[in-house]
Amino acid sequence: MTFRLERSGDGGRWIVRMIGAATAEHLGEISEQLDLCGPRAALDLEEVTVVGADVIRFLLARERQGIELLHCPTYIREWIKRCE
Repeated sequence: MTFRLERSGDGGRWIVRMIGAATAEHLGEISEQLDLCGPRAALDLEEVTVVGADVIRFLLARERQGIELLHCPTYIREWIKRCE
């Protein structure tokens, strides 16, 4: 499975779109993109197909830091709640 990130601007904030299967090996790349975007960044999860447990914990940590999770699939939201 493939994975890629796309970054775009939206009214004064940056959005990083995650596409495909996200695993622990992608966390450095995701983190780097979010850091480049600044504190008002958002992650768009609409096109994520698979996420590993490490990615769930990463998403929870970033959400707690103020990163908005856009179009978060229900199954990902449920896993995040279980980690809280």
